[in-house]
Amino acid sequence: MSTRMRRSGGRAVGRSVMRAHSIRPPARLTAILAFAACSPVTTRPSFLPYPQALVIILDAPPPRVVPEAVGWLTSQGFRAEWSSPQDGYVETAWFNTRTHTSVLGDGDPGDLLSTVKIRCWADPNVPGKTQLTVEAVYRPMLDPSRPERDLEEVVPQGSDGYRLAQQLIDAMKQRFGE
Repeated sequence: MSTRMRRSGGRAVGRSVMRAHSIRPPARLTAILAFAACSPVTTRPSFLPYPQALVIILDAPPPRVVPEAVGWLTSQGFRAEWSSPQDGYVETAWFNTRTHTSVLGDGDPGDLLSTVKIRCWADPNVPGKTQLTVEAVYRPMLDPSRPERDLEEVVPQGSDGYRLAQQLIDAMKQRFGE
């Protein structure tokens, strides 16, 4: 800090000159910290649910809904292949609705028309509420040269897979309310 004197109407006036140092962190540091705070890792797939998927608004935040959905699916004989309360996502293994057995992975699940996969997206709606989207799909054919999603179709209404998806919606509605 330096002091300069100047004359003003016959009297000396002291004026301090102070160089202000920024208390803001440099832009580069801010960008690095912001990037480090964001995690691009997610268990959610890169695709969205089919428009025909069942949707309900529940009176609970997504981190509470996901474990309940996994619990219900497990109680029905499904095996959860992916589940993340933080990401609001659940995906089951392929489930044969006739034999009540699950097959993990992309392999041959056996009876294609009776084998379904259920995916749940639990998205925040308004504060404290969740939009739960439940998608039940099956594969009418196997083709290892194509991605699994390309071969999937939404189960038809009235099928065993559709009934299971509707029962999951009903169970979550009973548990959390609308």
